[in-house]
Amino acid sequence: MAEVIKMPKMSDTMTEGVLAKWHKKVGDKVKSGDVLAEVETDKATMDFESYQDGTLLYIGVEEGKAVPVDTPIAVIGKEGEDYHEALEGASAPAAELTATAAPDAAPAAEAPEQAPSAEKAEPAPATEKVVEDKTPAKPVEAKPKVDKASIPATVIRMPALSDTMTEGVINKWNFKVGDKIKTDDSLADVETDKATMEVVGYEAGTLLYIGPKEGEAAPVNGIIAIIGKEGTDITPLLEEDAPVESGSGSSSQEAAPVSEAAPVAEAAPVAESDTAVSEEDDSRIKASPLARKIAKERGINLREIKGSAEGGRIIKKDVEEYVPAAKPASAPSPVAAPVTEAIPATATATATSPAKPAVVIPTYTGEEKFTERPVSQMRKAISRRLSESLFTAPHFYVTMSIDMDQAVAARVRINEVAPVKISFNDFVLKACAVALKQHPAINSSFLGDKIRTNEHVHIGVAVAVDEGLLVPVIKFADGKSLSAISVEVKDFAQKAKAKKLQPPEMEGSTFTISNLGMFGVDEFTAIINTPNACILAVSGIQQVPVVKNGAVVPGNVMKVTLSCDHRVVDGATGAAFLQTLKALLEEPVRLLI
Repeated sequence: MAEVIKMPKMSDTMTEGVLAKWHKKVGDKVKSGDVLAEVETDKATMDFESYQDGTLLYIGVEEGKAVPVDTPIAVIGKEGEDYHEALEGASAPAAELTATAAPDAAPAAEAPEQAPSAEKAEPAPATEKVVEDKTPAKPVEAKPKVDKASIPATVIRMPALSDTMTEGVINKWNFKVGDKIKTDDSLADVETDKATMEVVGYEAGTLLYIGPKEGEAAPVNGIIAIIGKEGTDITPLLEEDAPVESGSGSSSQEAAPVSEAAPVAEAAPVAESDTAVSEEDDSRIKASPLARKIAKERGINLREIKGSAEGGRIIKKDVEEYVPAAKPASAPSPVAAPVTEAIPATATATATSPAKPAVVIPTYTGEEKFTERPVSQMRKAISRRLSESLFTAPHFYVTMSIDMDQAVAARVRINEVAPVKISFNDFVLKACAVALKQHPAINSSFLGDKIRTNEHVHIGVAVAVDEGLLVPVIKFADGKSLSAISVEVKDFAQKAKAKKLQPPEMEGSTFTISNLGMFGVDEFTAIINTPNACILAVSGIQQVPVVKNGAVVPGNVMKVTLSCDHRVVDGATGAAFLQTLKALLEEPVRLLI
């Protein structure tokens, strides 16, 4: 009889697995104990063995795909055997979900075929109502026939000017309906959640429509303006975006009279003063909002400033560095004469100042690049578990400096006779194991409605691998010698980097150590590895001046930070544990008692 193979649960925290590689293909003979595939779990990539003899009849998951635990992934049976009945029986829950979804999908699939008849069937009563209301139905039927692509106009929408922007406020419109627009003109200044920025239309034509007024907000991708050929009917384009149409109905109504008054508006500048003309021209010049503001405050005409940014755009620096040197020379009018006579000293100073060569700073234009990769199962597990820990367990931190002079000397002497090389991490691990026996509250776990105090000491050691972080567990660490701890830690580190750690080797920790001392880290904090109540962050040994017997001498100091779950451990308890740890490491001989 065909046997369905399901995705196994290879660790206590595994919810899904990725088929990293199939070692067999459909039609291959399989024996009990053969490796069927490699499965990537949330902790490691492991071999998945077959417990049946037969022929591989079916493979249900492609390499690289993730499936939940207990999902059928393969079928093994006799060659030529019909396996479909067994597969359907094994995936009954999935079949029920599919069957439930099918009736919902059927009407949707049939909807396109029935749509014409439905449209014909329903208009009869609807038409009667429309006739009663004296509203013709023909225009409604004619709307879909409008080809928006043939309309000589372009819709300008509210752009996403930042990654967190959801809407923008129109701070200022630089043009009005009926104005001629160039491709590089700044249509408006938009206030986002981070700054006030310009919106460029990138289209040439006549401004036919303005949606939100100054001070009003518009959502990202909402219609804010329309540019096109003068006299174009833009009604179909406005109907394309229902929220904007309903929200800016008054604006569209105002657009018509303004456009009708366009000839009057065009004639008006002729009668205006030179100042008004210069202000209108300023609005057509490419300049940042901040540069415009500064120029307005100082009474500077933007036409006289040469922009240094891309495309000749004027920025803050250009306005601040602007010197009106040529202004006194070009003053033919009698009104300007007194001003010219009044500032001969300024003109002389301005004429002499350009003697210094202008400093030219080369501009660098970079290119934004990035790569993306799918999140691995290990990275998913790290993000899920550490997020749950940090946002569920109320963390507090206690830091202490430890004099490592005697530990440094003891390590040198021990390594002269020890069968394996002892590291400082081994000293810390052994000291923690001894200290945990004296402070059982640190060796506890929070289990919701109860707190478990562990009498055994299982210490997890965080090991960095390419994909993330693994935490193998040194079990019964309090009863092991420094040499035994050293051998076990080195063995686990090699297995972790080779992806050979097994789930039992990473389960059951009661306390965790994270050591970044080998990277020269001065101090850091770690996130608790739940359900542990604490984790110790170990930094590097620094050679710093210390005071001993009233004299300043060089010393070896190591900082450690204990992260505690305040639901289980109080500040005084955490501090007492670090005091004991400090005493053990400053006098390593006490580790042997």
